[in-house]
Amino acid sequence: MNNQFFEDYEAMSAYAGHIVLSELKRKKNLRICAATGNSPTGTYEFLARQYLNRPELFEKLHIVKLDEWGGLPDTNPGSCEYYLQEHLLSPLHIPNDRYTGFITNPQNASKECNRIQQKIENDGLIDLCILGLGKNGHIGFNEPDYHLQPFCHVAQLSEASQKHGMVKDLDIKPSFGMTLGMQNILSAKRIILLIYGTGKEEVRSKLKKKIITTQLPATFLWLHPKVDCLQVKST
Repeated sequence: MNNQFFEDYEAMSAYAGHIVLSELKRKKNLRICAATGNSPTGTYEFLARQYLNRPELFEKLHIVKLDEWGGLPDTNPGSCEYYLQEHLLSPLHIPNDRYTGFITNPQNASKECNRIQQKIENDGLIDLCILGLGKNGHIGFNEPDYHLQPFCHVAQLSEASQKHGMVKDLDIKPSFGMTLGMQNILSAKRIILLIYGTGKEEVRSKLKKKIITTQLPATFLWLHPKVDCLQVKST
């Protein structure tokens, strides 16, 4: 894991954005798995600005949604779908045929996870996975547990996840999520882990120890050969 520290959020976001650009220049039909939340927003805004000057660079880019809150309509501002449409898909003009994402409110969440898993297997490996870090060490909705799921699955959300900024103000909190599994994530050719926000001091300290445990899923990233862990020095 390549750890790098930045003076501020803007510098971290720009650095991550330049990694994405370098990968896009190398491979036009890049497949990016995209997280949502505060941590990657600045990176997506950086890419949106780059699109204005070089739209041709993004004309074959494919986006894969990392996870989704279960049961929210896609018009709900708290949904991952709403976030990605606003911050990434619309600014970069990504059409539906270059986007893979969980339906926000499927009739059968397990079948929806199977659909996404099959599509990922058919389309090929993810080139670049952009992740944030949950306060309890989750990545995607792979929550701390005695065992972790390898593939796309329905996840029961922890209390910490239900307090996430995207849904904390909702009257009824989602009780489950849909997410790529740990093998899906670790199979990506390259990973960017963005660590930003308050209340993450303890999980940062634990991650730094390099002790791999299912009680802190992000520690499994130490097993991957190419992870850029980008952090703001103080938040």
